[in-house]
Amino acid sequence: MKETSENTIVQLLENQRSFFSTDQTKNNGFRLKQLRQLKKTILDHQEAIQEALWQDLHKSPEESYLTEISLVLAEIDNHTKNLKKWGRPKRVKTPLHLLPSSSKIIYEPLGVALIISPWNYPFQLLFNSLIGSISSGCCSILKPSPDTPTIAHLMEYIIQKNFDPNYITVVQGGKETNTHLLKQRFDIIFFTGSPTVGKVVMKAAAEHLTPVVLELGGKSPCIVDQNANIEIAAKRIIWGKLINAGQTCIAPDYLFAHHAIKDELLNKIAENIKEMYGGSIQESRFYPRIVNQRAFDRLKGLLQEGELRTGGETDDEDRFIAPTIIDNIHQDALIMQNEIFGPILPVMTFEHIDEPIDYINKNEKPLALYYFGDLKKAKAVLMRTTSGGACINDTLMHITNHNLPFGGVGNSGTGKYHGRESFLAFSNQRAVVTTPTWVDLPFKYVPFKYFKWIKKLI
Repeated sequence: MKETSENTIVQLLENQRSFFSTDQTKNNGFRLKQLRQLKKTILDHQEAIQEALWQDLHKSPEESYLTEISLVLAEIDNHTKNLKKWGRPKRVKTPLHLLPSSSKIIYEPLGVALIISPWNYPFQLLFNSLIGSISSGCCSILKPSPDTPTIAHLMEYIIQKNFDPNYITVVQGGKETNTHLLKQRFDIIFFTGSPTVGKVVMKAAAEHLTPVVLELGGKSPCIVDQNANIEIAAKRIIWGKLINAGQTCIAPDYLFAHHAIKDELLNKIAENIKEMYGGSIQESRFYPRIVNQRAFDRLKGLLQEGELRTGGETDDEDRFIAPTIIDNIHQDALIMQNEIFGPILPVMTFEHIDEPIDYINKNEKPLALYYFGDLKKAKAVLMRTTSGGACINDTLMHITNHNLPFGGVGNSGTGKYHGRESFLAFSNQRAVVTTPTWVDLPFKYVPFKYFKWIKKLI
């Protein structure tokens, strides 16, 4: 994909700053109009979006709709419904020593936003972030991933056709374009990707003290305890693992299974794989492909350790890796060092819940955590661990509730979005105290004659 020159980026940024200074984006009517226009054009281009995702990732139309398009449409509806309420100035209590002043919070857009999105959910992750930017009143420069070029060019076409480039625009390219972008001063950077690149973004943002939202990833653990419903756990775990062929930032990355139920669980997982994708998985139109050869080669190299329980078949030309379960993985194995981001599930065994908890806590904080078992034990696991989000007796589903904040903690990210959190992510919460002039109390003035009384008041 052709890189975008630094001069072009500088000019785009200057144009957007000029447009932002006109204050048009601060008008609720303007924001609502843009959100409705975005929804309309998505519906108009739904089939083209699904076809592009098929071309780039072999995603079925059904999966594309459920995991990308529907989430964006629901997010637009949520913002359209609640924008006026979210943006209304919020009165807060004023302490006695400040009376008769009044206090409030006003919500103002940060300015020009840079949104850099990844390739695994290229439509959803770019447009969901954009919705927060529109809703808050920001201008936006969007940078999709070059690894999914079909949908990247389609999104550029959609934006160019429907929005003023001085308000929202798309730049294309790879590492060179990212370098040019990160040299500039934006008012907020919203990045979704790996922790490694997230550090590069954060370092660049620090040069201008630019606020960042970093949606990263990591190794999200899944624990199946002795008292779990094995039928349900097997189905929900492998469903969550194989959506987008495991190329999901919140996919279960590794499995801790209680020794008493492990064999039954792994057998049930194998049964569910066959039930979902049929006897010839490679021929199933519901099974996506690995995004590129580099990712395929990396994943293929992870198949060398442990005991193969299910799968393991690969096809280099088709970039196909079968759903694969690897048992008896050692904690020091290569597959346990970094996020897998593919359809391979390593399995470790435990006897006491302290074992998975200790392992989780000694490693980087994950983006998601999944526990299957009774609610009392689940509560204890949540209290003794941390993660960006969690599901009890399910996987992935917390991302579908726009009333919940989504984001990481520590190495898995900083900042939250979805729903009102997206509006807040792109907004400055400005504190305002309004003091009348009909009275001017002398307490605060030098030489502090009434200091004894001031101490009692505050």
